[in-house]
Amino acid sequence: MKKIYFLIMAVMAVALPLKSEVLKSPDGNMVLQFEVRNGVPVYRLDYKDKPVIKDSRLGLELKDADDLLTGFVLKEVQRSTFDETWEPVWGEWKTIRNHYNELAVTLSQSATERDMVVRFRVFDDGLGFRYEFPEQDNLVYFVIAEERTQFAMTDDHTAYWIAGDYDTQEYDYTTSRLTEIRGLMEQAVTLNASQTPFSDTGVQTALMLKTDDGLYINLHEAALVEYSAMHLELDDRSLVFESHLTPDAQGNKGYIQAPFNSPWRTVIVGDKAATILESKITLNLNEPTRFEDTSWIKPIKYIGVWWEMITGKSSWAYSDLASVKLGETDFSKVEPNGKHGANNEHVKMHIDFAAEHGFDAVLVEGWNVGWEDWFGKSKDYVFDFVTPYPDFDVEMLNAYAAEKGVRLMMHHETSSSVRNYERHMDAAYQFMVDHGYNSVKSGYVGDIIPRGEHHYGQWMVNHYIYALEKAAEYKIMVNAHEAVRPTGLSRTYPNLLANESARGTEYEAFGGNRPDHTTILPFTRQIGGPMDYTPGIFEQDIKKLNPDNHSWVNTTIARQLALYVTMYSPLQMAADLPENYLRFMDAFQFIKDVAVDWDDSRVLEAEPGDYVTYARKAKGRDDWFVGCTVDENGHTSEISLDFLDANRKYEAIIYKDAKDAHYRNNPQAYKIEKKRVSSKTKLKIQCAPGGGYAISFRPLE
Repeated sequence: MKKIYFLIMAVMAVALPLKSEVLKSPDGNMVLQFEVRNGVPVYRLDYKDKPVIKDSRLGLELKDADDLLTGFVLKEVQRSTFDETWEPVWGEWKTIRNHYNELAVTLSQSATERDMVVRFRVFDDGLGFRYEFPEQDNLVYFVIAEERTQFAMTDDHTAYWIAGDYDTQEYDYTTSRLTEIRGLMEQAVTLNASQTPFSDTGVQTALMLKTDDGLYINLHEAALVEYSAMHLELDDRSLVFESHLTPDAQGNKGYIQAPFNSPWRTVIVGDKAATILESKITLNLNEPTRFEDTSWIKPIKYIGVWWEMITGKSSWAYSDLASVKLGETDFSKVEPNGKHGANNEHVKMHIDFAAEHGFDAVLVEGWNVGWEDWFGKSKDYVFDFVTPYPDFDVEMLNAYAAEKGVRLMMHHETSSSVRNYERHMDAAYQFMVDHGYNSVKSGYVGDIIPRGEHHYGQWMVNHYIYALEKAAEYKIMVNAHEAVRPTGLSRTYPNLLANESARGTEYEAFGGNRPDHTTILPFTRQIGGPMDYTPGIFEQDIKKLNPDNHSWVNTTIARQLALYVTMYSPLQMAADLPENYLRFMDAFQFIKDVAVDWDDSRVLEAEPGDYVTYARKAKGRDDWFVGCTVDENGHTSEISLDFLDANRKYEAIIYKDAKDAHYRNNPQAYKIEKKRVSSKTKLKIQCAPGGGYAISFRPLE
């Protein structure tokens, strides 16, 4: 009888299909279908008649309350179309079109008399949707146990992924089939200063996927505000991803007060890899800027007293004391260790170099007291952000820099003692204003204090926003390292110039990044916003800086130049030591010339994990720049210059790998060629393993 009953129910389900709400993209190629099936909200997504997301459940599991998962009926449907063009304060494009069709479905849970809205926006290149909780009597305050949003895959796709983790994104990417993730997870989780992996099949967004039938799919989120960052948990039997939110110290996933809107869940789709890179969905799903005046926000090109510390050549700490107490330890009586990088003469040398070569700023790390015992001690009062070491004269150095048309860039490492940072923030920002600083690199290395909180939980997400808003009160731009991965919030808060939030160049001195790393990051980390990748390393053998460090930078010099174009950021660092640039001044010229802000950006060729080639037009100028980064296999790049003005001729300066270049065996071998070109010119350039090329184009008439 039991088998017969289920058979009858199955027949009824087939015989009595439910009405679906259908929403198409403006061009008609992207099709969303939504229905309430047996009380459960379900959606699917197709692109050009190909399934992208199969039937997938929506809803949330609540703590100590009835779940928002089932028992729904469709109460109301609203449709609209939106089309605007807006101008970012800075960015990859001068203008951005925001064009979508929208479907908002109000779902009513009759048993609890609660409503939930799911809002869908379908663009020509993908989908965004979010949960909305309108003001109502029976749903005001609630705690999320887990968000249960699903993304059902159609097959065992190729994925470009890093391990799901509540505290770090600083992992090398793994390329594998979905069903291979479980077996590869152990080796994918490498040691980090703070890490909390949570599953054998959990991965982070932005997740890049490629299907066997030629579709490129990207899963991420947009407008992460007052909510926990989303990871994806894979059921590797059904090939269904489900959202997995970062918990707090008590294991809860979010505290909500209605009315409230969740972050957007995003699915970007295209039949070319370039479609993913050129998508504006993430930015378009964020709110316009909160700032009435943005004139103080400017892209920056900088150098720094940093790489020498990362490699171990110099130190952040002034002394070798095992323990310091701020306000008690008298550093004027402490014996210096002789390796402190942030000293007056050394910083003045960097200021001189920056001024001579046209850089805007000099970052100085290790200038403030407290670095002797800053890490791994779970220390609350670790920095005060205003007291310099004896060998760092704040007044003199900022005056010296100002005389030369250069600014110093502030550094606020918090050691993840967030409570300490917040209680010092006003004083720290006022100190910056008083001394001529207008930008800060903040850091969150180590486990979070309050203890038990995570880097990507709701509490910390709120902190990062608070820091941006507080910085804006003092007209300060922010570059946040170790913070939550970006989700397009630079539209709303354009003083967020960049984040780290992935494995950057510093890891080249910690054993090295894989050669394909920079061919994957544009498809993953950078979907959410710019990265302070800190490229420009010309000396690959780290033991030449520190005999005890045997790391190798897995790149050619030509590829390092390319990264200034492929790794988009309005914050560009020339990260190597000045003396290494002096050895290769002809190559260094590209770093000096390349723009930091753009009117237009185009992907000339791309394949995740293999190669990425961008062309970008400088803001307010007719100069174009091209960059190509490739993996360990090398690449023959063939590009058309049809992006150039058809009515003009250009001088092209090509910085490329020499014939015998190799990221491991001959990384400093490069060639520079000058050519007269036009929009009809086609170029064929051979890239070495782990190499690439960079080109500058200047109009001749």
